[in-house]
Amino acid sequence: MTTVPDTPGIPDIVSAEFNADPYSAYRIMRDEAPLIWHEPMQSYIVSRYEDVQRAFKDGVFTTANYDWQLEPVHGRTILQLSGREHATRRALVAPAFRGGELRDKFRPVIERNARELIDTFREDGSVDLVSQFATHFPINVIVDMLGLDKSDHDRFHKWYTSIIAFLGNLTQDPDVAADGLRTREEFAAYMIPIIRERRENPGDDLLSTLCQAEIDGTSMSDDDIKAFCSLLLAAGGETTDKALAAMFANLLSHPDQLEAVRQDRSLIPKAFAETLRHSPPVHMIMRQPAEDVVFSGGEVPAGSTVTCLIGAANRDPEHYADPDAFNVFREEIDASTAFTAAAGHLAFALGRHFCVGALLAETEVEVAANMLLDAMPDARLADRYSAQEQGVFTRGPADVPVEFTPRSAVSAGV
Repeated sequence: MTTVPDTPGIPDIVSAEFNADPYSAYRIMRDEAPLIWHEPMQSYIVSRYEDVQRAFKDGVFTTANYDWQLEPVHGRTILQLSGREHATRRALVAPAFRGGELRDKFRPVIERNARELIDTFREDGSVDLVSQFATHFPINVIVDMLGLDKSDHDRFHKWYTSIIAFLGNLTQDPDVAADGLRTREEFAAYMIPIIRERRENPGDDLLSTLCQAEIDGTSMSDDDIKAFCSLLLAAGGETTDKALAAMFANLLSHPDQLEAVRQDRSLIPKAFAETLRHSPPVHMIMRQPAEDVVFSGGEVPAGSTVTCLIGAANRDPEHYADPDAFNVFREEIDASTAFTAAAGHLAFALGRHFCVGALLAETEVEVAANMLLDAMPDARLADRYSAQEQGVFTRGPADVPVEFTPRSAVSAGV
């Protein structure tokens, strides 16, 4: 077994052993090694809820790490900004992701994309919810919201897969790094002409809104908008894809909870919030302290990279009862705040860099879950199913094979 230096018994975070079962390693980390120095990553690793929460909320922690982690593939993004510059940029993009705009303008886009995908398997009686739905759904929604050509879906999917691989390239594989850098150039060549055209001929789409947005004389440059679209496609696609698949994997593995949600659709936000806690799509986010800080496991010097293990913190028994259990009725998770900066889980981070797309993700999952439950009245996991998650930086089910009786057959009494 490959182990982290000076931490016997804990699989190395970049090893196959860790990838196969990070949760067992998380338990040991929280109990015995809440602060680890990882030489290959040149990063400190924290795993307890209180430490991860502090890294997200305390103003001493910066996002300077994104200068090398994100900028090479996205360009300079909102995640790297601070102070007034960050507040202004967030104010420029945030209105499109608030409740009213989502409900009135983009919910029909979300509903149409969910329906189109479900129509491809509605009468089949079986579906893999990962490859046939979740992988495509959020990307299709974002492409439609931006007013881009959905026939380019394969290119968008290739790009966001490349970007996510770059972000999670913990072993610094040179081929993965090179592919990420190529993606930045390809995406810029695709997007910049479209952005310039939208400035001249704006439409009723998100890209046009970004092109026209202005606050106190400040607007976004072509590169700013391109970087935001790149971030939106990668972060919004990867996270919603994995969270939606994980939610159905969790519910289908707990038939009593699935039936409760089927009968009471108001439980869908609870099921999604509990999935974000129990099976978060992003397992680690990095921060850098501007001064020396003391965690529960020791001191970290200013300027160091700190890897915050969301997947470990979200199962900390000091914060959650029976943390390894999936429970849509969990008292520690309040669905009314689960998609805000006051969330009781850490999947969207916290503080000033709380995920701007949280409400979009909630709306996508609510719409998709309702339509999938309607289309699959007796959904059940296929007999061949063997629960298997994959990924370290981001993580989700490899597949979710489902069998069901099509509604047409139910209506016909077959």
